[in-house]
Amino acid sequence: MLTPFHLAIHVHDLDAARVFYRDVLGCAEGRSAPTWVDFSFFGHQLSLHLGPPFANAKTGKVGDAMVPMPHFGLVLLLSDWQELAARLRAAGVQFELEPSARFLGQPGEQWTMFFRDPSGNPIEIKGLPGLDGVFAH
Repeated sequence: MLTPFHLAIHVHDLDAARVFYRDVLGCAEGRSAPTWVDFSFFGHQLSLHLGPPFANAKTGKVGDAMVPMPHFGLVLLLSDWQELAARLRAAGVQFELEPSARFLGQPGEQWTMFFRDPSGNPIEIKGLPGLDGVFAH
């Protein structure tokens, strides 16, 4: 059984983060204080604290794409992934890696997209036809 993870990261601006995570991604806001705010990141606890975001660079090679490392994200069912991709496009979010499919016809077939929050934290969202494919090899 999967259980929620907890991730705490830095952001430059809590107000901008609130708009992005709440209004663009659709995450419910939880507890907060003057220097941090919690969100339900699709059922997981994401704590955003004021401070310098982690350093990252496009050093991860997946297929033909170079992706930012480190990054965080989640796996959604494909229909939910498609809805989120459409919502991000409508909000004018700039993609690091446009929504696309990879590993078609292979174990681990998935759809993916990379984008950044307003503080530059890289996020990957994967879409799978069924969650039983998460650890396919």
